[in-house]
Amino acid sequence: MPSDNNRVVVVTGASRGAGKGIALALGASGATVYVTGRSQKTGDAPLPGTVYETAAEIDRRGGKGIAVVCDHADDEQVKALFEQVATEQGRIDILVNNALYVPPELVLPGPFWEKPLSLQDILNVGMRSTYVSSYYAAPLLVAAGGGLVVNTSSFGGRAYMHGPAYGAGKAAVDKMAHDMAVDFKPYNVAVISLWMGLLKTERTQQVFDANPELYADMEATAETPEFSGRVIDALANDPARMERSGKVWVGAELGEEYGVLDINGKQPPSHRPMLGDTPTYSDAVIE
Repeated sequence: MPSDNNRVVVVTGASRGAGKGIALALGASGATVYVTGRSQKTGDAPLPGTVYETAAEIDRRGGKGIAVVCDHADDEQVKALFEQVATEQGRIDILVNNALYVPPELVLPGPFWEKPLSLQDILNVGMRSTYVSSYYAAPLLVAAGGGLVVNTSSFGGRAYMHGPAYGAGKAAVDKMAHDMAVDFKPYNVAVISLWMGLLKTERTQQVFDANPELYADMEATAETPEFSGRVIDALANDPARMERSGKVWVGAELGEEYGVLDINGKQPPSHRPMLGDTPTYSDAVIE
């Protein structure tokens, strides 16, 4: 893989939240980072952040940010995104599949059948979009001669979290990482799924601020979105990264292995003791 300041990176769903933090951390290394999202101007979404703001911040941090307005529910827009990268760069070194539609009703109490059926849209922009982006990115990752694909995920792939639609989506991208790794192995492209902890995003910060005493302990151990980006950067720099391919990794644990700290100088804790182990898949390959 090229040195940090020559890398070509694509981070999907990077207007805000985890995607923005990951893009900023990777951009700070000097990489060229394509950031995608639907938000073009303030007010396009209930939460702050646009793809243009993320790209501009990458520039300020020493990288090159390229904003691409893309609805990951539209396969033609996704295809056009990767055609643009192919024309401008000819390769991709790191793909971060992070785009995720979060329905506002997701956190409502009650069983799934008492919530809107539209909650299953999270399986479109999330699970399905991860497959589509990886599909169109694959030739460019192969062209790089050795790349990295990261599916952002969570302990919701193992523990009950927000109901079956959310859990199914996370478990699916975990398994996709395993199966895509089999196909990519001959081309020296590593694929992993990264379980992030509780993130201090714009969304969760609103919750923390509304009830500071209630959530003080949670906020104290929450990861910033940039922590995941720092972990991904360390993994990309690891000459033995292919040994990690096809597996699910807890971001906090990888960070500890690589000596990566959050931007506040702290080591985020792993939630494995409370939420469970990462899945183990069979080594069998059935053609």
